[in-house]
Amino acid sequence: MMKQNYHFFSNELPLVFLYLCGNRIFMSLRKFLTSKVFFTQVAIALVIVVALAFIILKWLDFTTNHGEEITVPDLSKLSVEAAEEKLDALDLEYVLLDTTDFQAGYPKFSVVKQDPAPGYKVKEGRKIYIKINSDKYQSVTMPDLVEKTLRQVEPTLKSLGLEVGKKTYKPYLGKDMVLEVYLNGKKLKAGDKVSKASKIDLVLGDGKVGYEEEIDTVDTNIDSETTVEDEF
Repeated sequence: MMKQNYHFFSNELPLVFLYLCGNRIFMSLRKFLTSKVFFTQVAIALVIVVALAFIILKWLDFTTNHGEEITVPDLSKLSVEAAEEKLDALDLEYVLLDTTDFQAGYPKFSVVKQDPAPGYKVKEGRKIYIKINSDKYQSVTMPDLVEKTLRQVEPTLKSLGLEVGKKTYKPYLGKDMVLEVYLNGKKLKAGDKVSKASKIDLVLGDGKVGYEEEIDTVDTNIDSETTVEDEF
């Protein structure tokens, strides 16, 4: 009987020991979690986390200029030097792309186009791409306009950047048919070089001479037939 009791206690003792130890640990942990020390450490940890988050956010704001936007100024009609000074004052940069066809409304070598456009919001250091005006009009080659109608010639000149200037008429069978082409009093021919935006003067047919000649021919034929009949 005593031997059986001994075996019982020997088998259950480790379980009892673990139970007592676990209960003791649980009571100690519970006591710690409800103590001032625990809450003090939690508060310190929260303060550290908040401080680190604040520092990280400030660092990101500094490196990315978060919330700091610059309004792109209007560089139109400014020289490259003046545009550069204006952009430098705003911590912006510029990139010169190329020149455009000469535009009379802009000074020579002044800014004609820019990207981004004026008023656009950008970050510090953004590159502004600009194009400047040429110093003179580009030259184009005159096409063959003679014996073509005014309706054909007008869009042709426009596509070349030219304008139709003074139009004069003279007797010719084809109405509005181009007979001669002039620039500032000088007669032009196909292949001549002229500056863009030039006004090309045209000499056109009035379309009347063919009708008058036909009437004269008919009258002459009638008179001839009358004369022949009279002779008979």
